[in-house]
Amino acid sequence: MENDLENKQSQSRMVAAVDLGSNSFHMVIASLEENGTLKIIDAIKEMVRLGAGLDSRNYLDEESQQRALDCLNRFSQRLQNINKKDIRIAGTNTLRIAKNARKFIKRAKKVLNHQIEIISGIEEARLVYHGAIYSLAELGNKRLVIDIGGGSTEVIIGENLKPMMLESLEMGCVSITKKFFADGQITKSRLKAADIFVRREIESIKYEYLETGWEQCVGTSGSIRSISKVLLVNEITDGTITDNGLKQLLDKVLDFKVIHKIKFNGLINQRQPVFIGGLVVLNAVFKALKLKQMVASDGALREGLMLDIVGRIKHEDIRELSVEHLARRYDVRQVHAENVIASCRHLYDELAEKWSFTDENDQLLLFWAAQLHEMGLAISHSGYHKHSAYLALNSDMPGLSMQEQQFLSLLIRYHRQKFQLNDFESFSAKYRRKALRLIIILRIAVILNRSVPEYQLPDYRLETKKQSLTLRFPEHWFDDNPLTIADLENEVDYLEAIGFKLKIKHLK
Repeated sequence: MENDLENKQSQSRMVAAVDLGSNSFHMVIASLEENGTLKIIDAIKEMVRLGAGLDSRNYLDEESQQRALDCLNRFSQRLQNINKKDIRIAGTNTLRIAKNARKFIKRAKKVLNHQIEIISGIEEARLVYHGAIYSLAELGNKRLVIDIGGGSTEVIIGENLKPMMLESLEMGCVSITKKFFADGQITKSRLKAADIFVRREIESIKYEYLETGWEQCVGTSGSIRSISKVLLVNEITDGTITDNGLKQLLDKVLDFKVIHKIKFNGLINQRQPVFIGGLVVLNAVFKALKLKQMVASDGALREGLMLDIVGRIKHEDIRELSVEHLARRYDVRQVHAENVIASCRHLYDELAEKWSFTDENDQLLLFWAAQLHEMGLAISHSGYHKHSAYLALNSDMPGLSMQEQQFLSLLIRYHRQKFQLNDFESFSAKYRRKALRLIIILRIAVILNRSVPEYQLPDYRLETKKQSLTLRFPEHWFDDNPLTIADLENEVDYLEAIGFKLKIKHLK
């Protein structure tokens, strides 16, 4: 019996999610059971306060970066034996706004030996909703979900498993504490100023949310859970967050006069420095949205990340749905897109080994670029590739990180016409080489399908070196496809400008 149990555990697929928040870093590891459920087997949280390291110009200072890297070094040991495909590491508000985020991420990737995604505020809200709902037993009613992080607050209305309205507001427990209580002093005037600031931030969404309505209010993440615990331990409520309970806590906080003297039974020392910021935000949200009570949920962003991993494992990738939605929205020619994807697939498979393509995600982004490359035609035929790239970069695309959207936009932008090399200057040599090779595949696939109504099995052969590609066609092909040959000959000049040689020859 014991050996059977050990074998079953060893066969379980492990998944891990790491949330690089503005206040805390969280890591959750779970086993994916045979019935498709997740069993949490490890959870680690460290108060890093990355957001507190932002200076007035939004640069992360070295001290906060080092705290974060030390934390990630500890996390890395636990991630070593998990398949990289089954790990997601996501950065949120601080890494969205930090001007030196790219340099920090480069250092962090070396520590973790894994890619780090920066997710948009809207994507964070989507993941938070799914994480919060996953932790609640009952479904069926409309819910308002509030997540107060270190640098942002996510406000979501959803029904069952589907989020309906998603917003991310630029305010959190760290940023509000830093903005209004930087010297640690607590006064009535400062509390009022902070309250007005937060309520102004909520004003932009207030009326639409109130009009939509909800049946239950759920709060998640550290600030809200710590407030719930303080209310419970101090016998103010049963753990339910209420408008009256928040008022009592604010009155008591004002009596403490300075942050380092804030003492509540149930409030851990690490939460003390930013407790007031979270309390101010939650109280203002209660007033603006006319809330009376809220229940706290254990699920949050990290659980949402894990559910996305499971979806990809089950081939239920939310990113696919996002791409399909955009294609429908802009009336993309589906048959043509499928032809281009088929050509991309053939070229990718032929070149994968010689061009060192190893990341399955890059292949997916190539295919999605092929699917969406024409959506800019809905705006204008002139320069449609630029319109397509803009739409890919700036549309809400659930499931895609900000880096993935940027890369997708880049592929689409350069699927035709000349290159602007300055758009690639900030990339590392390895990243630039990969991007350009995928773009070359997309460009050739588009040309081969420009005037062909139905996909034709490839009757050409490929020969490649590091900086050259030869396409060999049958003799009849030159006579039957003069326009395509002319386009390929133009492509020779375009690619020569980036130091790449394309050769068009007859089959021997």
